[in-house]
This record gives sequence, C-alpha cells and structure tokens, in this order.
Amino acid sequence: MTTTDDHVYARDLAEEAGRRLIKLRAGGGDPKELQKTGDRTSHEFLVKELAAQRPDDMVLSEEAAADPARLTADRVWIVDPLDGTREFGEIPRTDWAVHVALWERGAGLIAGAVALPALGTVLSTANPPAGPPADAPATASRVVVSRTRPPQFVMDMGLELMPMGSAGAKVSAVLRGEADAYIHGGGFYEWDTAAPVAVALAAGYHCSRIDGAELAYNQDDLLLPDILVCRPALAGALLEAIREVTHAT
Repeated sequence: MTTTDDHVYARDLAEEAGRRLIKLRAGGGDPKELQKTGDRTSHEFLVKELAAQRPDDMVLSEEAAADPARLTADRVWIVDPLDGTREFGEIPRTDWAVHVALWERGAGLIAGAVALPALGTVLSTANPPAGPPADAPATASRVVVSRTRPPQFVMDMGLELMPMGSAGAKVSAVLRGEADAYIHGGGFYEWDTAAPVAVALAAGYHCSRIDGAELAYNQDDLLLPDILVCRPALAGALLEAIREVTHAT
C-alpha cells in the first residue's frame, strides 16, 4: 500500500538524480558522450537507492533489461533516469527530465515525480500542482508535440503546435498552463509517461489513449502507442477531433 513516504521518496529521488545531472552537464563536453554518461549516471543512482530503500519492490528502468518477475510483483517503480536525452546534450535546452513513478497491483500508478532540473522544478504527487483553472479557455489552441516526431494527424487538426523534448516537460507544460494539451501518436514506452501521468492524474487532469482508452502500466508489452493529456473540459472535443482526422470509428 502506498504511503505519504512513497510520494515524498519519489520526489526526493527525482530531485537528487536531477542535481547530479545538472552537475554533470555543467562540465560540458561532447554532446553524445554527455548523453551516454547522463543516462548511465542517473540510472545507477536510482536503482542503487531503490535497492537499498525499497528492496522488496521491483524496478523497471529504460536503461536496463525488463525483469519478467515484475509482472507478478505487487509494486514496481517505473523510472526514466533521463527523459529527453537528446535535449540534455543540447546545452542550454531545458526540456529534459527525470521520471520516477510507483505502480501498485490493483491500483495502478500511485505515486510519481517529474524533475525538471534545468528549470529548478519538481512536480510530484507529494504536493500535486494546482488543478485546471476555472477560467481556462473552453477550447484548445496550443498543443505540445514531439520535437522530432510530431504526429501528422495533430498537424491536420489546425492547432498551434509547441514542439518539445521530454514527455515530462510536455506534460508539465500542460499542468503549468503553457499549453492546452499534449498529444502523441508515434509510440513510446511506459517509462516515458508513467511519472508524468501519475502527477497529472493527481492534479485532476485527463490522461488517456487517443481513442479514450485507459492508460495501463506494468504490462507485458511495454510499448505505449499514444497519449492525450489535457484539462478534463477539453477531453471530449479533442478525442472527437482526433477521431475525425484519423478516421477512427
């Protein structure tokens, strides 16, 4: 069962990993080497700490082979040690993050944190961001999308696109009111969205597949084809618009 300590622990883990990445980045160097070292350094820190502080829990990390034992575990930490590796190597970009989430059998995502170290910010379920503002526009106009793989169907929706790196940075842009929605349709993996979704749900935002289906984690197949994160008031219209441009039934 989750406790307040799990929420705080997720936040503290993400924050400390972010500090270490900031220190590493400050040394500069070849971008590709910086990216590799960043992935490895953050991963090693997170798995070592989890093994010491949560030895009975499983860990699913982007930087390690998935242990099939996680499929029968009651608690699994889903981490992306450095989400937005490309952006991390492109100094001074700020759209990279550290993701730490906790999944529990029968409950789904129960705790999570997204550290945005270059912005000095951590969003977490320990102290969720404020919910959607009551005076927010009733229609969506600004949508964050992948820098490198913006879905064609989103470009066909006639919205203002805001290309960005890390999925954590994208979801954070929605939670901070900088964008109305985050839509992705090019496929990614559980660790890309687990922590951002945990935080968004705790803040009262809509999170789903682009057909409205529920997002599921700690699955046998780690691929997540798509996602929609937005204010609940926008979800119906956005899902309908996506159906129209993708000709889904």
